[in-house]
Amino acid sequence: MKNLFIIDHPLVKHKLAIMRMKDTGPKEFRELTMEITELLAYEATRDLKVHPVEVETPLAKTVGYQIDDKHVTIVPILRAGVAMMEGMLNLLPNASVGYIGVYREHETKLPIEYYCKLTTDLAKNEIILVDPMLATGGSVVKAVEMIKQRGGKRMRFVSIISCPEGVKFVHSHFPDLKIYTASLDERLDSDAYILPGLGDAGDRLYRTK
Repeated sequence: MKNLFIIDHPLVKHKLAIMRMKDTGPKEFRELTMEITELLAYEATRDLKVHPVEVETPLAKTVGYQIDDKHVTIVPILRAGVAMMEGMLNLLPNASVGYIGVYREHETKLPIEYYCKLTTDLAKNEIILVDPMLATGGSVVKAVEMIKQRGGKRMRFVSIISCPEGVKFVHSHFPDLKIYTASLDERLDSDAYILPGLGDAGDRLYRTK
């Protein structure tokens, strides 16, 4: 699929296998979420612009390169996306953070907006939208629409697990949106959960039901 990037690094595969295990507790699940996010971020930020800077080593002067992460905005979709936000901030500590609250209505499976707090300089920033699960794709489409309505232009989306139905739905609305994920799973079940998946990411992160 165009603009879908599956990061199948051995470390990602190893950590994802542990996340999938039903007996993995919330502490380890949160840690693994952050660790996998850092590995995904390595690929998702590959095309960020760098600028040259003069660096003086103990022996000589040379040219190095830096990114301007002050012009990066990380946007987690509440609530599960917050765990991924921390992994992103470990690598991009000067990035700004916005929050989007979207939940999936149980009966209709449609996304409902309940919160939005974004920075005012979205138009000039690289925006990284994060959520552990790309299931139906409705929440991601809603979040992208909300960001675009507020001036955001350059976006990418990072998830841990995706499914073909969700990728197809998102790209039917935003074909140019780059999606980075650790796994493209088989399908959705009748309740719109990803199979084989890992269960409800938010519930496993925060021990809720």
